[in-house]
Amino acid sequence: MIPRLHDLIPLPARSEKPRTTGLTHVLDAGLGPAEVESLLAVAGSHIDVVRLGWGSALVTDDLPEKLAVFARHDIPVMLGGTLTELAWHHGRIPQLCDWLEELGIGLLEVSSGTIAIPKAEKAQLVADLSARFTVYAEVGEKAADSIMAPYVWVEEIRQMLDAGATLVVCEGRAGGTAGLHRTTTETRTGLVEEIAHVFDPAQLVFEAPQDQQQRWFVQRFGADVNLGNVPPASVISLASLRLGLRSDTLEHFHA
Repeated sequence: MIPRLHDLIPLPARSEKPRTTGLTHVLDAGLGPAEVESLLAVAGSHIDVVRLGWGSALVTDDLPEKLAVFARHDIPVMLGGTLTELAWHHGRIPQLCDWLEELGIGLLEVSSGTIAIPKAEKAQLVADLSARFTVYAEVGEKAADSIMAPYVWVEEIRQMLDAGATLVVCEGRAGGTAGLHRTTTETRTGLVEEIAHVFDPAQLVFEAPQDQQQRWFVQRFGADVNLGNVPPASVISLASLRLGLRSDTLEHFHA
């Protein structure tokens, strides 16, 4: 944060790093070490978690070097849930855990959006992995034409939290066209309201890669809402939305 910024303009309350709420969960779809250095130079104070998208960690040639850059800036890194799904499918969860520890990665995502892990097995997987790692459990369908009823979301979120997940990620996909959002990228606000009626939003990460999606969540839940699948190029834009430094939320926070 720029020194004296709060002395210059009264800003909405915003938690400081290391945060437990108001997380900006960034999707890394293949950044190189130099790109990571550049991103963190201008936006490191606004990034709380970085997820190496999908199974990209397995095909990233300079992965240890890139992880070292994130580590120097105290940015936690987690692997995408696709690798967890594949490891479960092939019976390689122990090998995945050993590899994570070799890399020095302490966060892990458990999802079932592509490979349908039975709910009871997914919950057990979360419970087992939580003994070694910080686990984010993802809930929701990746298929754009698959619509889960709100009560199913609520049941699965509760099951994942009860199993030991630190946070539950509500699916939105990298393009913001599934899960919480319609294929038009419009947010399913009724679904979000039903989820938020049952759970404290601080327990959840809402995937919202699109600008208008981020704007809606900030206006609805405030500066300290947890947002995921944020593109690297949108980090500064989102930080501005959170503080009413863009016209989209200026009146909301500074009326």
